[in-house]
Amino acid sequence: MSEAGGGRGCGCRVPQRAPWSLVAATASLCLVLATSVCTARAAPMSREEKQKLGNQVLEMFDHAYGNYMEHAYPADELMPLTCRGRVRGQEPSRGDVDDALGKFSLTLIDSLDTLVVLNKTKEFEDAVRKVLRDVNLDNDVVVSVFETNIRVLGGLLGGHSLAIMLKEKGEYMQWYNDELLQMAKQLGYRLLPAFNTTSGLPYPRINLKFGIRKPEARTGTETDTCTACAGTLILEFAALSRFTGATIFEEYARKALDFLWEKRQRSSNLVGVTINIHTGDWVRKDSGVGAGIDSYYEYLLKAYVLLGDDSFLERFNTHYDAIMRYISQPPLLLDVHIHKPMLNARTWMDSLLAFFPGLQVLKGDIRPAIETHEMLYQVIKKHNFLPEAFTTDFRVHWAQHPLRPEFAESTYFLYKATGDPYYLEVGKTLIENLNKYARVPCGFAAMKDVRTGSHEDRMDSFFLAEMFKYLYLLFADKEDIIFDIEDYIFTTEAHLLPLWLSTTNRSISKKNTTSEYTELDDSNFDWTCPNTQILFPNDPLYAQSIREPLKNVVDKSCPRGIIRVEESFRSGAKPPLRARDFMATNPEHLEILKKMGAASAIDAEDGLRFMQEMIELSSQQQKEQQLPPRAVQIISHPFFGRVVLTAGPAQFGLDLSKHKETRGFVASSKPYNGCSELTNPEAVMGKIALIQRGQCMFAEKARNIQNAGAIGGIVIDDNEGSSSDTAPLFQMAGDGKDTDDIKIPMLFLFSKEGSIILDAIREHEEVEVLLSDKARDRDPEMESEDQPSSENDSQSQSAEQTLSLSQTVDLVDQETPENPLDSHSEPSSPADTEETAGLAPSEQIPSSTESLETTSLDGECTDLDNQPKEQSETEEDSNPNVSWGKKVQPIDSILADWNEDIEAFEMMEKDEL
Repeated sequence: MSEAGGGRGCGCRVPQRAPWSLVAATASLCLVLATSVCTARAAPMSREEKQKLGNQVLEMFDHAYGNYMEHAYPADELMPLTCRGRVRGQEPSRGDVDDALGKFSLTLIDSLDTLVVLNKTKEFEDAVRKVLRDVNLDNDVVVSVFETNIRVLGGLLGGHSLAIMLKEKGEYMQWYNDELLQMAKQLGYRLLPAFNTTSGLPYPRINLKFGIRKPEARTGTETDTCTACAGTLILEFAALSRFTGATIFEEYARKALDFLWEKRQRSSNLVGVTINIHTGDWVRKDSGVGAGIDSYYEYLLKAYVLLGDDSFLERFNTHYDAIMRYISQPPLLLDVHIHKPMLNARTWMDSLLAFFPGLQVLKGDIRPAIETHEMLYQVIKKHNFLPEAFTTDFRVHWAQHPLRPEFAESTYFLYKATGDPYYLEVGKTLIENLNKYARVPCGFAAMKDVRTGSHEDRMDSFFLAEMFKYLYLLFADKEDIIFDIEDYIFTTEAHLLPLWLSTTNRSISKKNTTSEYTELDDSNFDWTCPNTQILFPNDPLYAQSIREPLKNVVDKSCPRGIIRVEESFRSGAKPPLRARDFMATNPEHLEILKKMGAASAIDAEDGLRFMQEMIELSSQQQKEQQLPPRAVQIISHPFFGRVVLTAGPAQFGLDLSKHKETRGFVASSKPYNGCSELTNPEAVMGKIALIQRGQCMFAEKARNIQNAGAIGGIVIDDNEGSSSDTAPLFQMAGDGKDTDDIKIPMLFLFSKEGSIILDAIREHEEVEVLLSDKARDRDPEMESEDQPSSENDSQSQSAEQTLSLSQTVDLVDQETPENPLDSHSEPSSPADTEETAGLAPSEQIPSSTESLETTSLDGECTDLDNQPKEQSETEEDSNPNVSWGKKVQPIDSILADWNEDIEAFEMMEKDEL
């Protein structure tokens, strides 16, 4: 979600307090110079290979877009596992994530300008006609103001921008008469009632038909919104005003930005994650550059570029200075408290911060951009995709990955800024991983768990709006694109707005209100695009020299910045005590505990952090006692390993994490419940038996199918409609007796996941699956046979391979409902009379093992990932770093000792407010 035009971070100087009339011209010139200067070095990747990769991106887009149009349109999004459209109200609710859906053919609108970038002008013209003919905005549906703005309003404006460009060229769109712009204007007016607050911050949701507060609107009672939700409006709303001459849109967006700026924390110059839209009080006081805040910073800088108002640049630079002072701990970007910015608020990072290196390129701060991007790339190489969240020691925190494009975006901008062919290889890796792990017959499926390789029945519109756009531009030469991309700016959804808007309909007052709030150092604003001599000091290997120390950061090295080193520590004192290192038998540790919260402000911060870590560590250890999810991968034709289902483990039988996976064809047992001797042993002999849950213990079912000669078992839930999107991960317990006699692996599937296998059997008769702890690579020979060789072949083979699955499958990850990146419905566990190890929501297995910082007192790195995965509970007892809770006084006792200090600390925060 960063700036378009390639390499804006290297090249030219914008005069301090530059007149607005020069901004657009200077920005455009900067882009041209950046491209010519920064890409002067010859790239080892040949023109032929780049063209081949570009063509591969085109084929991938055709696969995704074609399947959406064939199986989902006019629905908002494609469900790629079941080959049908996702319609709001007809599928189980996914919580807040469904607020992006408004019954307005979201994916089609979001893909409009991507079609032009990929030189699919005929398809673009057809798509515009479909939008004008079929899309209705007068729907009785509650939508997210933020998502509707960036995806739908931005998509309409981006489509309009390129439609008028094509019309001027004289070949396409000659019939076009601003119809998309009129739709955008209509949508803008439908969003305006959301701004009816005393603060000017918009409500987070609005009913497209009835607006706010009316009884039939079913919204308008919210009090909080995220900073990004209120601060990511100015580009689209200002563009709408500049295109139409209706100034009200830009005025409302500016008022919201002004209010957020005024409410920043004055001593740190940081903003929180969520804010009360009526009072302006910060609700969540942690601050970072990821979920909830990310695009607020992005839009401050881009508003300066697009609109020519230098107050936006001043605000951005003020925030950026605070980010680099407190949040940036290279190569990490860690959330902090806005009132205590030296105190980390989290021990993990979310994937949305992957956009930030691209924004730093636009800012011109290239070194930290390279460092953070390289760290993220190492995480991707470890897990194939960037998990939704990962810890400071690079273990999975939230395991899902909805095919987000932010890392591809930063890769594109770093390549444009440096010309380093390394970033072409990074892009090639992204393409390979998408095709290898996410591609399914009906499109590309989001990853439900990057550890197991299982899928969600989900392909978000931003995948087509952003991912393919950035990947294609990464490998494209200037002559491959039918217009000059550097004449446009990218919105946070990668929609294109022309830079000439800065000189159009400038009726908005541009009073510089920034200086009313803070004293600013003018030296911060001398440069918009720093000189290339600063970025690349006569060293063609500059970027490589920055990356080299980080190439093993994920697997072997302790990243810099995990422990914030205060001035006092630089003088020779030891770093603060971490919860994971604490031992009650160590007198030095006990002495440190006595000092925490009593001696100084630094000690107080150390004490609060230590308590937070102890609570998290205790929770983590409880979760670690539970088994991780397993995978059922369908490997026979026409699946070829593309469909991976998340399965619950059993506390008995063959442990798939310690032994080789089990592969075989599936067969239904008779009786289906498996509670007595099988009457069809010849059918399950040497196969994986399918049995239904209920009427007897899981262990009894396992023994019966094992006696019939089955090599494994899959228990399918008898609670019709159950799914992993509405229930936590389920573990099968034994029968209270010795289960050592059970030698085969047993896995559990909820009803909707199990229906995929049952429907596949009905359609294809013989279905082969792989039971494992993690999805395996697909058969390359089968893949090559199945891979389309041309655009026409792609469409025909896609039709042949379409899965006619009748059951609803909606594999949304519910393992971590607290995930701020995607909100989900409340998990519910199916009723059962069996002895079970089913987990309540508060006890369910996490999407990952949450990890705390692991730097020990002597500064050496503890590599927890290298510990044996099969470590038993008795082994854990012998490890003081793992089972410290069994050797020290209870946490409640420790917390009670510090209760007064905590209250005093909280009062200090209130005083600062």
